[in-house]
Amino acid sequence: MAQATKTKQTAELLQAVYKNVKMASDSILNLMPKVEDKQLKSDMTVQLSAYEAFASRAAKLLAEEGVKPVEEGTMTKMAAKWGSMMNTMRDSTSSHIAEMMVEGATMGVNDMLKQIRESENTAVSESALRLARDVCRFEEKTVEEMRNYLR
Repeated sequence: MAQATKTKQTAELLQAVYKNVKMASDSILNLMPKVEDKQLKSDMTVQLSAYEAFASRAAKLLAEEGVKPVEEGTMTKMAAKWGSMMNTMRDSTSSHIAEMMVEGATMGVNDMLKQIRESENTAVSESALRLARDVCRFEEKTVEEMRNYLR
């Protein structure tokens, strides 16, 4: 019974991590065509690569728990894409796109911190907690890097 609880709680945390990083990846992919600044595009490409690596780690850990990763539904993805499009229609400057990246990463940090706090005193595996903490640190770093583009 204790193992089943640990598996369930670990899977819930890993699913949250997976959804977080996949949404971040999707956001970058939605914004990338609007980016003209070469350095910003380069930074976003590096971030995309990191988010995909996190998604891969989460999927691997989920597989070890015997669970398939679940992505956000089509409607959620379309709403995010629509939101990005509307947000950049009037202003697609580097500073505005960086501001959108800061807002997204900040939401990611807040969500990860909440998930970590809820999981710390449960039977969640240490590897799942480590991944969530790594994602949180990366997103905090992303916020700082993207602030360099705000004017």
